[in-house]
Amino acid sequence: MALLQERKQELISEYQVHETDTGSAEVQVAMLTERINKLSQHLQSNKKDYSSRRGLLKMIGRRKRLLSYIAKKDVNQYRELIGRLGIRR
Repeated sequence: MALLQERKQELISEYQVHETDTGSAEVQVAMLTERINKLSQHLQSNKKDYSSRRGLLKMIGRRKRLLSYIAKKDVNQYRELIGRLGIRR
């Protein structure tokens, strides 16, 4: 369920904080959200894929920690990010 290089570049250019940014928390959350959405679709059709389900839960936990870091750092940026990604909190 890895992301294609083209899609990664689109996400980076859309969510980067500054021009040379490739790994800020915002970009990481965007990439994790994309991977979570793809894996969720996979698990809807493959209900007994328990190892992928465990990976999904780990990704959700990592995204949750990154989002709490962003919320502590700047609440307005956090609200804007979850609005753009369509994440409910």
